[in-house]
Amino acid sequence: MIFKIDAPEKAEALLKGWQETMIWSCLQGVMGAVYGDALETPASVMALLGDFCFLAGKPEKEFLLRAHHLAGREFLIFIPKNQSWADLIEDCFRERARKTVRYAFKKEPDVFDRERLQALAGGLSEGYTLKMMDEKLFRLCGSINWCKDWTAQYENYEMYQKYGLGAVILKEGEPVSGASSYSGFRGGIEVEIDTREDHRRKGLACICGARLILECLDRGWYPSWDAQNLWSAVLAEKFGYRLEGEYRAYEVVQGPEKIEQMFFFH
Repeated sequence: MIFKIDAPEKAEALLKGWQETMIWSCLQGVMGAVYGDALETPASVMALLGDFCFLAGKPEKEFLLRAHHLAGREFLIFIPKNQSWADLIEDCFRERARKTVRYAFKKEPDVFDRERLQALAGGLSEGYTLKMMDEKLFRLCGSINWCKDWTAQYENYEMYQKYGLGAVILKEGEPVSGASSYSGFRGGIEVEIDTREDHRRKGLACICGARLILECLDRGWYPSWDAQNLWSAVLAEKFGYRLEGEYRAYEVVQGPEKIEQMFFFH
């Protein structure tokens, strides 16, 4: 059986020490959810937020087969806490589990050089404007497929105001690059950054990323960075982040096969 753990601290012991802010968001009850095989003392747990599924404790096949349904998504990025979970992911999903390498960065609030960030945030080319995310931009970005993840995890703008922050570069009124919060936790955000394909290689991501970090520092928030690829890792180091190390993840698209009916208690 799988239970939604409405008192996430019950699962904290199995997730303890995992320096992932999306897990913190789930445990704090800010966004996302935690599931386990028991309500009081679970042996197996998963933290689900957006496209991400973090797996810890005893490997449990039922969790993997139900994760897409619980998340309400066909695509998920599974992140195993240990080798046993990784082996189970590969065994369950086989060719549908695309193994990838991601890059984790140390959580160091005092590592940033404000003067350097201010220099990186300047120099926006003529024809572009930079604005902080407001309600109008929140709604606009949420309606555009390539940048909807900047706001997708927030139920509404009021929630974004409380737990989110973003810097958006516009061209003729349209977003072309931005750095925003994929998710939020008490005391910070997880940074999501992207540039529209036809405006890449112009330094726009660097400008809006530096501006977002500066705004976070002004608020006393920590702008957490986790890199999906080497480009993102290099950009992070440019801002002052220091690499913690590589880790594995599995990108899985739900298959067409039927899954047996399983008991689920909300």
